[in-house]
Amino acid sequence: MILTKDRSFYKSLVFLAIPIALQNLITFAVTLADNVMVGTLGDTAISGVYIGSQIQTLLQIFVAGIEGAVLVLAAQYWGKRDTLAVKKIAAIGIRVAFFSAIAITLACLTFPRAILSLFADDSAALTLGTEYLRITAFAFVFFCMTQGLIVAMRSVEKPRIGLFVSLVSLVFNVTLNYILIFGKLGFSPMGVSGAAIATLISRIAEFLFIFVYVFFLDKKLAFRLRELFLHDRRLTRDFFKYGLPIMAGQLVWAINMFSYSAIMGKLDYDGVITALSVAGTLNSLSYIVMNGMSGAVGIITGKTIGAGKTEKIREYAYTVQIIFITGYSDYIAEGYEVAALHYLMKPVVPEKLFAVLDRAVEKQKQNERCLNLDLSGELVRIPFYEIRYLDVKANYVTVHGKQDYTVKRALADFEAQLDSRFARVGRSMIINLKYIRRVTKTEVHLSDGTVLELPRGAYDALNRAIITHT
Repeated sequence: MILTKDRSFYKSLVFLAIPIALQNLITFAVTLADNVMVGTLGDTAISGVYIGSQIQTLLQIFVAGIEGAVLVLAAQYWGKRDTLAVKKIAAIGIRVAFFSAIAITLACLTFPRAILSLFADDSAALTLGTEYLRITAFAFVFFCMTQGLIVAMRSVEKPRIGLFVSLVSLVFNVTLNYILIFGKLGFSPMGVSGAAIATLISRIAEFLFIFVYVFFLDKKLAFRLRELFLHDRRLTRDFFKYGLPIMAGQLVWAINMFSYSAIMGKLDYDGVITALSVAGTLNSLSYIVMNGMSGAVGIITGKTIGAGKTEKIREYAYTVQIIFITGYSDYIAEGYEVAALHYLMKPVVPEKLFAVLDRAVEKQKQNERCLNLDLSGELVRIPFYEIRYLDVKANYVTVHGKQDYTVKRALADFEAQLDSRFARVGRSMIINLKYIRRVTKTEVHLSDGTVLELPRGAYDALNRAIITHT
């Protein structure tokens, strides 16, 4: 099968991926707004905010690993509709995120300049970055708790609330940035400190919003505050057993980003940090889209496994193939561990990418289900996508594909073996719907020019099959 014909898969993918990607985008935009709005204050201010926001960026990547660990398990239990287990797993993830945030916050409040000096040597930029970090460090706990509660909602297929929460944060941040950075509505201009205060308040606002929704308004998971302290030894063991590789992968990625920023920030060129800020923004945008799609696929597959629909997993896997693209060769082994189709090193040449995509199509064709015909002791396998139609005459069925094959079998046997892309037309014919170009009351015109006679009374049924299939 080239792509799954399960409409619910695509519907769920879009329903989950778009809100997750948009929510990640808006979460990122909160920090981006600081960079953009302090831009009028000069390169030093931009560099200071960029350096100061690096810890938030690294924390966001690491928290994404915790979210992935929660989803791996929680989505499976949601497939079984075991909401108590989902609550316990979400509670474990929230606690891990909380204590991680506490540790990072203490480190940033104790050694802010020493930490930021790893990213740059510019004294003026470091001073502004330290000023920014001393304030925004208090937002880390609120941010981690917010993301933990959002992923609990994602686990039960309610991703939109995360989007709304992030919108609240963005509106607060942009509004307060305008007031505090530039000194509006009677406030004195606060510059970089104003951007930091606006970020802190927006993080608190988004936390209060999701806190009230999850614990007092939501009926689907019906999470209660006391359930944050639920313990389950088996689920805790499973969380770290299956979740640690995900968190470790995100941690490696965070270290990679950390090292990149540190190396580039040490270059002795004017404006390098400002340029790095712009380039990092574009890189983060591509990561956001990928993260939204991967999160959606994780929820769908986890739920499918939990529901016991194992036959669907391989079908979904063929539809969503994996291609790794990176600039760091040491990650090649990770690509093979998850059976990636191919591994591309940056910079990616368009011709190479297109060749890999063509290979993906060919691989899916190889995985296509086949019709097996026994012809005088010889087994012939015909992929479903090659079959245009089958017809029967005098107890002999002819399969029309790239070649025609005739066997003595009942047409009903083939009907039972073929999938939903085929439709029975009258008593003597089965047609592959994807080859139909036009249907009249008396004829069926195929895309290769073949014209088939349509039995009386079959027009309406065939039309319905075409509509349902598409």
